[in-house]
Amino acid sequence: MTNEPKSAAAATVREKTHGFISAFCHSSVGRKIIIAVTGVILILFVIGHLVGNLQIFIGPDWINSYAQHLRDLGPLLWMIRAFLLATVLLHIYFTILLAIENRRARPEEYRDRTYVKASWASRHMVVSGLVVLAFIIYHLLHFTFRTTDSRFELLKPDAHGHHDVFSMMVYGFQNVYVSSFYILGLFLLTLHLTHGSSSFFQSLGLNNQRLTPKLAIGGRIFAWLLFIGYVSIPIAVLLGYIQPAQVL
Repeated sequence: MTNEPKSAAAATVREKTHGFISAFCHSSVGRKIIIAVTGVILILFVIGHLVGNLQIFIGPDWINSYAQHLRDLGPLLWMIRAFLLATVLLHIYFTILLAIENRRARPEEYRDRTYVKASWASRHMVVSGLVVLAFIIYHLLHFTFRTTDSRFELLKPDAHGHHDVFSMMVYGFQNVYVSSFYILGLFLLTLHLTHGSSSFFQSLGLNNQRLTPKLAIGGRIFAWLLFIGYVSIPIAVLLGYIQPAQVL
C-alpha cells in the first residue's frame, strides 16, 4: 500500500514532464531554442573537424595520428557520431516546422512582397540545410565508410601502423567531381552559417538593435573563414601542392 502513493507521484511527475516537453516543442519559442542549441553543437563540431583536417598540411604523421586517436575511442566514437546525426536531424526537422509555421502565419497579401532585410541565406535555410545533409551523407560514405573509391582498400598502413588517411584524402580530392561537390556543399553550409550563426542570439532573445548588425557581420566573417579553411584542402590537392604518401 505504501508504494501506491509513490507510484502515483512518479506518474504525475512523468505526465507533467511529458506535457512540458510537448508544449515546449510545439511552441515557436521552443522550436527556435532547439534550432539554436543544435546549431551551436554542430558549429562546434565543424570547428573541431576543421582543426583536425588542416593537419594534412603538416604531414601524413599528423593527420594519420589524429585519425587513429579518433578510432581508438571505439564505441564512444560511434556514440558521438550517432549524437551528431540526431542533432542534424533535429536541427533540420525543427527548421522545417518553423518555416511551415511562419508561412502559414504570413498574411496572403504579403506573399509577393520584396525581401528588404532578409538575405538569400535566411530565405533558403531549409533548402540549403537539406543539401548540406546530402553532402554529409556522401562525405561519410566517402571517407568514413570508404565505399565510393575502390583505391582506398589498396592503401597500406603507414610506418606507425595507422590507416593512411593522408593518402586517402589526397586521392579522394584528386577527383575534380568529388572536390567540386565538396566545395559546393561547403559553400551552401557557409550560406547557412552566415544567417544561422548571427541569428542564434536573436532566437534566444539576447540581441538588440545595436548588437544585431555586429552579430550579423561577425557571423558572416566566421562562416567565410570556415569556408576558406575547408576548401583550402581540396584546392591544394587539385593544384598538386599535396601529394599522396603512397603511389597506387
